[in-house]
Amino acid sequence: MDIFTILVLLLKGFLVTLLIFAGTLIGSLPLGIVVGLMRLSRLKLVSGVARVFISIMRGTPLMLQLLAIFFGPYFLFGIRLSSEWKIAACLLAFILNYSAYFAEIYRSGLQSIPKGQTEACKVLGYTKSQTFFQILLPQVIKRILPAMANEIITLVKDTSLAFVIGISELMSQAKAISAAEVSMIPFALAALIYWVFNTVVERVLNQIETRMGYYHE
Repeated sequence: MDIFTILVLLLKGFLVTLLIFAGTLIGSLPLGIVVGLMRLSRLKLVSGVARVFISIMRGTPLMLQLLAIFFGPYFLFGIRLSSEWKIAACLLAFILNYSAYFAEIYRSGLQSIPKGQTEACKVLGYTKSQTFFQILLPQVIKRILPAMANEIITLVKDTSLAFVIGISELMSQAKAISAAEVSMIPFALAALIYWVFNTVVERVLNQIETRMGYYHE
């Protein structure tokens, strides 16, 4: 098998990696805000639920969560597992896991904003939603971007864990080709693809941080 053919097969796996990556961000970023706000709630029941959720998601391996969510319907209810459920279970596990990490980042960002800003918004007649989305959230995003960037780059590499439930993403393709060809070239090409993609992600995040530079401390 020539390098071009290997690269084409790896890029097919990379499309699945991209799907997991994009789907996780689309689901976990907004869910993280919800969980973060629940964590800050004055209602003990609400904040307690958020704490337990975050503790479980961050305290157990993502690989274990993938297996539990994928096989759960079969062992608990006897439901047959379909090929479509693989991707759905994978995205669900990743979204829940990363929303817990993002929630803690959001929480720390919100707590770093002086309370006087909220009080000033009340005096000016802002509603709670206007205060949060127009005043607080832009400042929070500016402050948490470095931490978010680290998690997002980690997510790119974590997508390789999808192999445990039989999803053929980039790393799975590299393993299969390497075993068939008895060669390290597929792994080297996979590493190159991961590196290039992470570099692009990092630059995009740096651009966002630069554009948000008008929010001064």
